[in-house]
Amino acid sequence: MVNLTMPTRISRIRPFLSRLKNRRVFRVVPEILEFGIVAPGFNVTWQTEHDAVLELMRKLRPQNCGKKLIRVGATGDGGYLIPDDLDGIEYCFSPGVNTVSEFENQLADRGIRSLLADYSVDAPPVIRPEFTFDKKYLGSSNSEQFFTLASWKDKYLKDYGGDLILQMDVEGAEYQVILNTPEELLRQFRIIVIEFHHLQGLLDPFVFRLFSSCFEKLLASFFVVHIHPNNCCGSVKSENIEIPRLMEFTFLNKKRVSRTEPLQTFPNELDAKNVPQRKNLVLPKCWYTGT
Repeated sequence: MVNLTMPTRISRIRPFLSRLKNRRVFRVVPEILEFGIVAPGFNVTWQTEHDAVLELMRKLRPQNCGKKLIRVGATGDGGYLIPDDLDGIEYCFSPGVNTVSEFENQLADRGIRSLLADYSVDAPPVIRPEFTFDKKYLGSSNSEQFFTLASWKDKYLKDYGGDLILQMDVEGAEYQVILNTPEELLRQFRIIVIEFHHLQGLLDPFVFRLFSSCFEKLLASFFVVHIHPNNCCGSVKSENIEIPRLMEFTFLNKKRVSRTEPLQTFPNELDAKNVPQRKNLVLPKCWYTGT
């Protein structure tokens, strides 16, 4: 690593300072607002407007949809709260296997078959006749290592029109997957569980536009019924906003809902820490009060 002296640092930013000196204020300010200030040793960019972040949080506020939540999967990581509304569902799509398949294992005990996919492993940790495994990552295009949700569904259930479950933990690829998936296919899922990564990016204007587009697409057909922060990575704070970096969202298809009521109390009694040895991370109030 090069350790620049103060004169050297100043000399590096002198052209930038010279440009500021030679420009009128009304021309400089728009450029700074759009691009931030970048110079050796520091990078200052603008945050998303707080009102925009809070408005998205209000839309994502978990709702009581009249269906009891049950825990399916492990006691800690790999277990999720979903509505007790599984009757009639035959298949679950579960990308992101790694070393945990307790969620799919318990679904199989209920008669629900699972299609699993993960390029990073050669097989799921549990082998059952109810499991069909593909050594692939879920993504936004088709290749040797990747396939899309639509092509995956067509591979095994091309003409199947029944309700499905989606449980997705794909380490940040969830945004491109949702944006790439046809709305008609998304609406075929009765329940969707997604672990959303890098949520601190909501404070960055460019990332906010991407992430909010993903959430808005889901909200067109689903209600949020539960949010659980993963306690592995903490949270970030900005004024009255606190955003856990990783959170598990559970969505229920609007066609299964006749009434909603905002949930008031968190955590749910069935919630459990993802990492037992770390401090618990409870859903911040701004996510269910909107302030």
